[in-house]
Amino acid sequence: MEQRTDLRSILQYLPLVAQSSSLVWPPSVEEELQTMSRGPSESMVNSGEALALHITNIQKSLSLNASDLAPYALQGYALFFDKKISREESANFFGEVVPALCRLLLQLPSLLEKHYQKADHVLDGVTSGLRLLGPQEAGIVLLSQELIAALLACSLFCLFPEVDRRLNNLQGINFDELFSFPYMRDCTKQENKIKCLIHYFGRICRCMPTGFVSFERKILPLEYHPHFVSYPEADSWANSVTPLCSIEVHTSGAIEDQPGEALEVDFADEFFGGLTLSYDTLQEEIRFVINPELIAGMIFLPRMDANEAIEIVGVERFSCYTGYGPSFQYAGDYTDKKDLDIFKRRKTRVIAIDAMPGPGMGQYKLDALIREVNKAFSGYMHQCKYKIGVKHHPEASSSHVPLTSDSASQVIESSDRWCIDHEEKKIGVATGNWGCGVFGGDPELKIMLQWLAISQSGRPFMSYYTFGLQALQNLNQVIERVALQEMTVGDLWKKLVEYSSERLSRRTWLGFFSWLMTSLST
Repeated sequence: MEQRTDLRSILQYLPLVAQSSSLVWPPSVEEELQTMSRGPSESMVNSGEALALHITNIQKSLSLNASDLAPYALQGYALFFDKKISREESANFFGEVVPALCRLLLQLPSLLEKHYQKADHVLDGVTSGLRLLGPQEAGIVLLSQELIAALLACSLFCLFPEVDRRLNNLQGINFDELFSFPYMRDCTKQENKIKCLIHYFGRICRCMPTGFVSFERKILPLEYHPHFVSYPEADSWANSVTPLCSIEVHTSGAIEDQPGEALEVDFADEFFGGLTLSYDTLQEEIRFVINPELIAGMIFLPRMDANEAIEIVGVERFSCYTGYGPSFQYAGDYTDKKDLDIFKRRKTRVIAIDAMPGPGMGQYKLDALIREVNKAFSGYMHQCKYKIGVKHHPEASSSHVPLTSDSASQVIESSDRWCIDHEEKKIGVATGNWGCGVFGGDPELKIMLQWLAISQSGRPFMSYYTFGLQALQNLNQVIERVALQEMTVGDLWKKLVEYSSERLSRRTWLGFFSWLMTSLST
């Protein structure tokens, strides 16, 4: 099995070792896990302080340096389980959850072996094995929820080797920084993130889910190819005659609560997962702790390039929450009732796209407009788009396929094995103030760029959640006026470019909505 290229690419980031064609735990680690699996009466792991000590012992057995853990992390484990939750919750965690997680960890080698045995056959010959899925490497990884649970248990007990992860543009994956909250002035939100994750572990120990989750790196090719939809330049957007899709505006509610089937946008960092395992509680981090299986992608997905997005299908939601940022709080159990598809994935589709951070006035430059609209387009285009044939346009003078009204359907041939979601064309996009908030983007500009990308990708609708943002209070009026004008993608793009030019040259200080309404009136 060690001859598999997919396994070889990820093995250095796993706590297991290859031995005689098998994956195994180092003997001393296996012995420690066996002891802990028999419960606190034998292991004496009955408190946060005792757990911290055992984490240190296992780290030594794995030849890891406990001093590399985040400052105060071990104190954080002790403080959380001994002081921050009730005695009943703590007793349940050490009496039931920890032994069950250790039994699951003992199965990790066999779970991985079974995974690789099936990896080349599940998706009709498409490689889906766990591997490092790096930048500019389009592909998919399909993991069982049980395997994900075992991998996240490694994170909880800080078993992953962290050396060289940063060098390869990978996020830290152990939970030590998450538990390093004792030094924080306001640690309430951090404690509540941990409560969401501990609730997840309790749930899967009582009843292990049997579904699957896929993680796909989607790429919008930079170079023209007759069989790919490639990275559009400004002229391609300007010449598009694609009609704009419909928009539903929601002034309250959250993206993850949308009732239909839609791509749910994760306002991502270029590093998948962002600060989930750190000290912040942005919308992305909330999504990752109420759907903890998303965290598994951080193990093998390095940072995204400008022409890339990551799509995840199948994650289950386990927790309710209230608030945002400093007011974020775990609010109890959540029962996910989403249906399963033919691959036993829940019909929850999350798309991670990262906006430009802190763009300032630079966001009105043409290069920035192109970057943002194409970043969104790379996420919203259909899953199989980079593996379908697109009609060649010999009249094209640029190196890219022109965007036309039916560019999404100009297919010579398509391989069904790559189009693993055959309902894709019916699925719209649920999104919100992408790249705004702490990223500092102009919300009036960003919603228009998303509208263009969603429309051009052939998606039937956009459900937009404003989160009550005052700047978008006139959004419905703008949508109605644009519809009245029967504007196309190309028409709206040209208006955005014209407005942005005037903002840069200080010929206008109006927001885009006011500027557009005035422009259309004259």
